[in-house]
Amino acid sequence: MFRLQKKIIRILVISTILGSAIAQIGCSSGLSKNHENKVKPLALPVYQVKRTDAVTVKDYIGTIEGKVNVEIRPQVEGLLQEIYVDEGAYVQKGQKLFKIDPSTYQESLNNTIATEQVAKAKLKNAKLEIDRLKPLVENDVISSVKLAAAESDYQVAKATLDQASAAVRSAQISKDFTIITAPVSGYIGRIPKRIGNLVSKGDKEPLTFLSDIQDVYVYFAMNESDYLYFSKAKAKQDSLAGIVYNQHNKLTFPEVTLVLADGEEYPKKGIVDAVNGQVDRTTGAISLRATFQNRDNILRSGSSGTLKVTEIKKDVIQVPQIATNELQDRTFVYILDSNNKVQRRNIRIVGKSQANYIVAEGLEEGDRVLTSGFDKLTDGSTITPI
Repeated sequence: MFRLQKKIIRILVISTILGSAIAQIGCSSGLSKNHENKVKPLALPVYQVKRTDAVTVKDYIGTIEGKVNVEIRPQVEGLLQEIYVDEGAYVQKGQKLFKIDPSTYQESLNNTIATEQVAKAKLKNAKLEIDRLKPLVENDVISSVKLAAAESDYQVAKATLDQASAAVRSAQISKDFTIITAPVSGYIGRIPKRIGNLVSKGDKEPLTFLSDIQDVYVYFAMNESDYLYFSKAKAKQDSLAGIVYNQHNKLTFPEVTLVLADGEEYPKKGIVDAVNGQVDRTTGAISLRATFQNRDNILRSGSSGTLKVTEIKKDVIQVPQIATNELQDRTFVYILDSNNKVQRRNIRIVGKSQANYIVAEGLEEGDRVLTSGFDKLTDGSTITPI
């Protein structure tokens, strides 16, 4: 019995010793693993900052107008008798558009023609009188005073005929104005008047508009800062080319792209060919004009679009947009020091170039910037760059 108890005690002691050893081994293994997890740094992608040329695109809202946009107004007053065209129709220069009742102007023309005929007859009589008196004066039958009076009457008759002829031409012009023709080729706009309406050259609104849209103008406004950028860029270009820059000459801007109201890009490129001579004091903007070819008649007067103007900024620092974070009104990035420790740094952004931001302050060439894993980082964290 004593031997059995002693054997049981020995087994319990051995079990206790083995359990403690196993526990110590387990704890040691767990601590080792935890320690290993703590000291092993995260592997995150890194972008190295460098100076490159950046292409930026500025957007400006523009208004489209035909290169020739003519108001069609009557030159005489009367009832609108005929409308030869429809709204939206394309017409050729000289084609008939409207007809005003010509009866009044025809009668006026007839009267002036009759007056002209009378003046011609009087001039003829005055000439006959001179021819009759000349031989009598030469033969001293009558006094030369009568011949002088006859010659004076002839001059009066001649002047009267000139006045009558001018009145005929004026009446003819007025009658011709009753037919309104297209001064240029183009598209007819809205026609607010209808047959039977009274029209005159004093009407508030024209009979219609006629737009030549083979080429169109796009008017837009640019702030003074952007305008100065292009001005200086052109001045530098001319200087390098050995050309004296003249501020009175038209500036050469880069080709511009037009995005239509449906979001599609117009296939033709435009050229900025005119600049307003003054800056608007209220807005600080300057007006410019770009010209686009429109042979397919896609663009119409009165519509709008967005002009995209490309700028090339030389030797600037860029950083991927995905590498930035925003907090309130500040933008910051995570950079690595020489020991691969993370530091948060504020930056100042001055533009955008495709998927990158252009940075004016906060970064230098050669800095290493993290591009992901921000939710796992704190200042002072150590990572493995990849």
